[in-house]
Amino acid sequence: MLKHPSIGFSCKCRRRYFFGLLLLRTLAMARHFVLNTGAKIPSVGLGTWQAEPGVVGDAIYLAVKAGYRHIDCAQIYGNEKEIGFALKKVLDEGIVSRKDLFITSKLWNSNHTPEDVPVALDSTLHDLQTDYVDLYLVHWPIRLKKGSRFGPENVIPSDIPATWAAMESLYHSGKVRAIGVSNFSTKKLEELLAVARVPPAANQVECHPVWQQAKLRDLCSSKGIHLSAYSPLGSPAMFKAGNVLQHPVVVSTAEKLGKTPGQVALRWGIQTGYSVLPKSTNDERIRANLDVYDWSIPSDLLAGFSEIEQVKLVRGAFWTHPEGLLKSVEEVWDGEIV
Repeated sequence: MLKHPSIGFSCKCRRRYFFGLLLLRTLAMARHFVLNTGAKIPSVGLGTWQAEPGVVGDAIYLAVKAGYRHIDCAQIYGNEKEIGFALKKVLDEGIVSRKDLFITSKLWNSNHTPEDVPVALDSTLHDLQTDYVDLYLVHWPIRLKKGSRFGPENVIPSDIPATWAAMESLYHSGKVRAIGVSNFSTKKLEELLAVARVPPAANQVECHPVWQQAKLRDLCSSKGIHLSAYSPLGSPAMFKAGNVLQHPVVVSTAEKLGKTPGQVALRWGIQTGYSVLPKSTNDERIRANLDVYDWSIPSDLLAGFSEIEQVKLVRGAFWTHPEGLLKSVEEVWDGEIV
């Protein structure tokens, strides 16, 4: 007769064993995570980075009808106005109500000066046609000259404490229900926590099986900060090296479970304990990316993910120049790129 794996454990170890099983089951079925504000952030959101104008609105409409409730936006993406019209359409048609949606947007680098922060938010609210956003993030811990966009020549010294104080004011105003950051290393996150009166609710970063962010995930977990993943599929259209969807562990797991590599990558993220933001404007893939709730990756297959060689794909070289403020990608990420 087969013995239960917990037989032979002490009472204390047995409790830990069953608690671990319960935690894994909870994460496996989690349709949302709870922020430190008490708000619920959906486990799967629709990313809108590089979603082309003229297409992104249809994608939003299809996604909400398919069941998505989290839409991830940013002013720099250049498509918030079209997203706003799509959101108005689903609201006007009664597909959802505003309280059912979770909308994220981000403060761009050229608006870090405290007086520019509320102006940037008001512009986003106007474009998205909403009175508030559920989560507002500092897009990068990098400051640019006012009015500029990308380019290492425009990078100037940051003052994150001052920018964060302005973000806290937005939180207290009610125009944002939670505030957070994006692309913050563990070092920068610890520095922010040392001065923040309102701790960040989330840190949105690159995270997927090929870049698992174990150190950052541990810090976020210990501080009650939710980690949310952009490029959870590895952005295969942009990055050929380290292709997540072609990695043997991901592919073999998908084959054994009868799922797609994309679904496995997203399922792995949710079971690891963070929300995922896959981007697609294709109706079939939008629906497939949401089919990640009623199944899980068993522990024997999950163990294989810990053996995957780690490769950071979004390296941020576009911020660096030998004669600029940031001279290397190591400086951008405080050495946390290996």
